[in-house]
Amino acid sequence: MDYFNIWAILAVVTVILLVIYWRRSAVWGGLTAGIIIGLAITLFSGFDWYVVGKGAIIGTMIGFGAELLGEVSDKMRKAKY
Repeated sequence: MDYFNIWAILAVVTVILLVIYWRRSAVWGGLTAGIIIGLAITLFSGFDWYVVGKGAIIGTMIGFGAELLGEVSDKMRKAKY
């Protein structure tokens, strides 16, 4: 059961989010930023694809959070709170 850990679950969730938000730039921008930051970290600490993958997952989740904040603010603006 070594392959069934939290990072595997988050990777599946990340792929699902990327498919759902195909046309949204926040999720894809988070993925890109995560890959770039992951590559920068691995250049200084010894190259490892696992770190790049973790960066991509974390970046995508942050982009999804930004996308949710945008959707919530749109709903609040329409409801005139």
